[in-house]
Amino acid sequence: MKLAAKILDIATRGVLLNRLDARNIGVMNGDRVQLINPKDGMSVTAFVETTSTIAQQGTLGVYRITNERLHVEEGAEIEIREAGRPASLDFIKKKMDGIKLSKEETLTIVKDIVRDEISAAELTAYITASYINPLDMDEIEYLTRAMVETGEQIQFASRPIVDKHSIGGVPGNKITFLVVPIIAASGLKIPKTSSRAITGAGGTADLMEVLSFVEFTSSEVQKMTDKVGGCIVWGGATNIAPADDRIIIQEYPFKIDARGQMLASVMAKKFAVGANLVVIDIPVGQNTKVPNIQEGRKLAREFIELGERLGMKVECALTYGDTPVGHSIGPKLEVMEALMVLEGSPEPNSFVQKSLSIAGIALEMAGKAPRGGGVAMAQEILTSGKALEKMRQIIEIQGGDPNVKSTDIVPGEHQFVVRAPASGYVIEMNNRSLITLARTAGAPQDRGAGILLHAKKGKLVKVGDPLFTIFADRNWRLQNAIEEGRRLMPVLVEGMLLDRIPSVPEM
Repeated sequence: MKLAAKILDIATRGVLLNRLDARNIGVMNGDRVQLINPKDGMSVTAFVETTSTIAQQGTLGVYRITNERLHVEEGAEIEIREAGRPASLDFIKKKMDGIKLSKEETLTIVKDIVRDEISAAELTAYITASYINPLDMDEIEYLTRAMVETGEQIQFASRPIVDKHSIGGVPGNKITFLVVPIIAASGLKIPKTSSRAITGAGGTADLMEVLSFVEFTSSEVQKMTDKVGGCIVWGGATNIAPADDRIIIQEYPFKIDARGQMLASVMAKKFAVGANLVVIDIPVGQNTKVPNIQEGRKLAREFIELGERLGMKVECALTYGDTPVGHSIGPKLEVMEALMVLEGSPEPNSFVQKSLSIAGIALEMAGKAPRGGGVAMAQEILTSGKALEKMRQIIEIQGGDPNVKSTDIVPGEHQFVVRAPASGYVIEMNNRSLITLARTAGAPQDRGAGILLHAKKGKLVKVGDPLFTIFADRNWRLQNAIEEGRRLMPVLVEGMLLDRIPSVPEM
């Protein structure tokens, strides 16, 4: 069948068919069609959606992403026919039935993910199947290698190449801003590709964007790392392990992070940037992704085994995750805190000590420091100002102002101080609630939004003392955050009245 093209500015891969035309072709919503541009013979496959109003009979709505490959003009004739289903759907169904996938089957699925040959619903089915029927270590290795193979890779002329990663779950975990410049200042190379926030209040890429550009190609990442020793960029712009970004997007609505896919996600990106020495930060705590030490050790063993399979040396640090790292949550607030430490501030201790510990492990792995001497070396690099100078070089090569100071960063103009309703010790800080509160205030999209903590777990406060300040770029979001804070009560002081039952006096 031949139809007249109607270009629709929709950023997905698909077409919109009139229901009568769809019936004549023999397709329904979710089916695939093959589109052929008669002008040059270019052919692509697209997913079908149907309508009785937007696309009139005889016309075909072609989505923008589809037309980037097809190159048809508005009103031009286009040939359309039913297309077959990819083999990867059979392999996804196999995983749904709890059957182990082979290396070739996994590669087929990942290739189709990268080429957009499977729909969002079909990808969700794969993610869900892997969540219900967890991948074993062979399948995790297959997935990791497939993610690397279907994207770009960086190969440096010399080794070692160092990298670090935190599995997340703890707000304020800005340690990359100390670890990367410390490692690079030691003479090692650390090409740090980072993510944007999915469920958090600020991914490392969101934070770095306060200071510089973060979107670079893989070749640019390599050149910057060769020149100054390190970088902090958004991995989504590099086409490194591109399947991972597509998987993360579909995981987001369900707030799931299937263990096997998480392992593959982390290690594929490290492998693809050429890293052979990797430190993994595994925060452990009640409100983190890893609830206890036992689970943390199990996950660490899995990371180490996967590293061995890939020819990478991996060490893991189980870190305290029951409270935020430092006092700040949200892009500008966290960047201010990181710059303050680079400029010489010894506080906050939780942020400084965790950063030095992770950097120290990497320095020892690379042979720069003896076993047990890594923290001292990292401390010397930080206190001497070498880390600050290196961070300035990284900011400059990424297009930012190398002379930026912590005092130049201004958080949201709208603020509200939450005060202690009773005297006593701070007995609980709920990480998930703090993240929710910061996001309600606008983080990470609003860079000035977030939370500044004045009292952490174990501190004695008096009634009326400030517990934390909420910052927002927009007043209406601040008001929403204030209401959300009353509901969540993310910071508890002993003796606080949590509720009153009945809330309304009985008659």
